[in-house]
Amino acid sequence: MPAPGENLRINGDRLWDSLMEMAKIGPGVAGGNNRQTLTDEDAEGRALFQKWCEDAGCEMGLDSMGNMFAMRPGTDPDALPVYVGSHLDTQPTGGKYDGVLGVLGGLEIVRTLNDLGIKTKHPIVVTNWTNEEGTRFAPAMLSSGVFAGIHTEDWAKSRVDAAGKTFGDELKRIGWQGEEPVGARKMHAFFELHIEQGPILEAEGKDIGVVTHGQGLSWTQVTVTGKDAHTGSTPMPLRRNAGLGMARILEKVDEIAWSHAPHAVGAAGHIDVFPNSRNVIPGKVVFTVDFRSPDLSVIEDMEKRLREEGQKIADDMGLQVEFEKVGGFDPVEFDKDCVQAIRDAAERLGYSHQNIISGAGHDACWINQVAPTAMVMCPCVDGLSHNEAEEISREWATAGADVLFHAVVETAGIVE
Repeated sequence: MPAPGENLRINGDRLWDSLMEMAKIGPGVAGGNNRQTLTDEDAEGRALFQKWCEDAGCEMGLDSMGNMFAMRPGTDPDALPVYVGSHLDTQPTGGKYDGVLGVLGGLEIVRTLNDLGIKTKHPIVVTNWTNEEGTRFAPAMLSSGVFAGIHTEDWAKSRVDAAGKTFGDELKRIGWQGEEPVGARKMHAFFELHIEQGPILEAEGKDIGVVTHGQGLSWTQVTVTGKDAHTGSTPMPLRRNAGLGMARILEKVDEIAWSHAPHAVGAAGHIDVFPNSRNVIPGKVVFTVDFRSPDLSVIEDMEKRLREEGQKIADDMGLQVEFEKVGGFDPVEFDKDCVQAIRDAAERLGYSHQNIISGAGHDACWINQVAPTAMVMCPCVDGLSHNEAEEISREWATAGADVLFHAVVETAGIVE
């Protein structure tokens, strides 16, 4: 396929304005966003995205997991589409760019092609995947996982949030359950633009991260059960403190991750303590341990040691402990041709770049199993993400979207 000329660029100001407009929906308390999946705010963000896509001449498709597909037609009716996108849902204290940049960067490709009157052989489809974050309904990347055949739709729709509401019921409630079967679409390729969510690109002074691999991930939910008791009148030898048991297990989690330095990481981000009262010794705690590594054998070792050493800690303290794997995926190697298209685009446009391994999970990690896939990343300030202070520059967003534009359009094929 002929490559786009180096003078072809997206409209960076328009992309930035769209990011700021979407950020008005589901504002956080500290400058970011709280637009969690299948909330009223999610529904409002989806409606705005659909309006923008339809204004750009796209036809919107919607599957039964709520995944949105905005198609710009190609000239060849038999050519499989090139897909591009990410997610619009956020963390409870999320930033304005995580996921959203990839969706609106895809929309900007369509708008720019329209501006320039360029036709492509393959259709281009801009995608919003439902519930990438996994913060309300675990696991993360839930709907792209159903699309790729990793999860069954019935299982996904039975996922429950902290209030006891199911994914399926909430999807219906907000009015974004489509009739199209999940996974019925076939892809020529899939590209995803994302902020790095780490400090490497900014520290190295690079404009673009060419993502070659994705870290594997393992989520294990740990439940430690002791006995609720008064904090003042219960003698120390008679306590069965589930909170203390959790603390000792989390020290072990840190030790396990450090033993596989420098590429392995581990921590617990989701913790519930019961009854969570100032003067009651915790009788039960539930927390999720997040282990990641680009090496599957390392992930398996960390999981094994968590269970063995966590069990020993509980036994020594007279506590009960249960382990349940609630999410995860193996390390990912992205398609070499798609990766090369991103690298070539960065070089053609004169952007500095380097290869990078994604430390976070993304929808592209699942779609990679059913279609040729690659990711492009731009820096974020101090590597900070999943935080309302998450920030990128207009120039970084523009560079990432320019590279995305070139990789997608070259893959879709310009019609001369």
